Amino acid sequence: MREAPVIRRVVIAIAAVLLASPAAAQAPMPKWAIVIHGGAGVIERANMDAKTEAAYREAMAGALAEGHRVLEKGGSAMDAVEATIKVMEDDPLFNAGRGAVFTAEGRNELDAAFMDGATMKAGAVAGVTRTRHPISLARAVMEKSPHVMLIGQGADQFALSVGLEQVDPAYFFTERRWEQLEKALNEKRLPIPTRPINAPAASKLISQGPQPDDHRFGTVGVAALDSKGNVAAGTSTGGMTAKRWNRVGDAPIIGAGTYADNRSCAVSATGSGEYFIRLTVARTICALVQYKGMSLQAAADEVVQKQLVDVGGDGGVIALTADGQLAWSFNSPGMYRARASSGSAPVISIYKDEP
Repeated sequence: MREAPVIRRVVIAIAAVLLASPAAAQAPMPKWAIVIHGGAGVIERANMDAKTEAAYREAMAGALAEGHRVLEKGGSAMDAVEATIKVMEDDPLFNAGRGAVFTAEGRNELDAAFMDGATMKAGAVAGVTRTRHPISLARAVMEKSPHVMLIGQGADQFALSVGLEQVDPAYFFTERRWEQLEKALNEKRLPIPTRPINAPAASKLISQGPQPDDHRFGTVGVAALDSKGNVAAGTSTGGMTAKRWNRVGDAPIIGAGTYADNRSCAVSATGSGEYFIRLTVARTICALVQYKGMSLQAAADEVVQKQLVDVGGDGGVIALTADGQLAWSFNSPGMYRARASSGSAPVISIYKDEP
């Protein structure tokens, strides 16, 4: 029985040595983590009134809390990604789901992608018009079909066949996005389309002062790490205001706007999609981590701050790794973003000068 104090002193001594070592000085790996974005663009304090800023911060906090809830209970990274994005798809502040921008023809055409880092299975949809949650449809394509990408009417038909909620296209209508469409078409000297069938009666919005120019890049995305060490990523968007000819951007393209692999990282992007496609931004970041041994932040900065800028692209990414690294990088004036992990306080940021 007298050996107990001796053993205790030995344990304390070993602990002291470990705590003094450089490895111990590093932050412990979180058992779970999540990082989200709500789009990038010309988002500056001068173009944001207090009420709008507060609304965006509250919306980001609500979405982050949903992912936090799933992961804290031991849920999978895939479940956290889907649950978080569904919250954002239902929020008209974001260019996804109910807040999606309009095409030049006056339609909401929705894109989404989903990828599981454990299996590297992926699903994506483009040009969806009737499925309430495109992110759930992208996951269904991954899990319940032999394909990776479905588009247009066929994608909505598949959604119906697997029991996903369908809505009238007018469900996605918001007056704010319609006014943005009219402005964009006027600037391009293109005709204004007929107001969508079943859309609410026209009501001019009362301006609340300067507004952020987020209608170009207002994609939403999530990357998550669960307690089993698996990562996943998802992205959902309405694309670009006044897009024509069924244009599709990077969000639903695996490797461009969305990517996940346990061996490297999980990434969701937002920005000028054509450039993200050309550079395969998401996959390139993960390749730098996997094959060049770069830290996640360094890899993200290399692609977003250098390679993307060199070809004239703007936007940003959020990312994380299976060993708990979290990063975001953007070359636009602002990006709605947030992160949380076990043992750390949540962070919600908008502007360039915020952490």
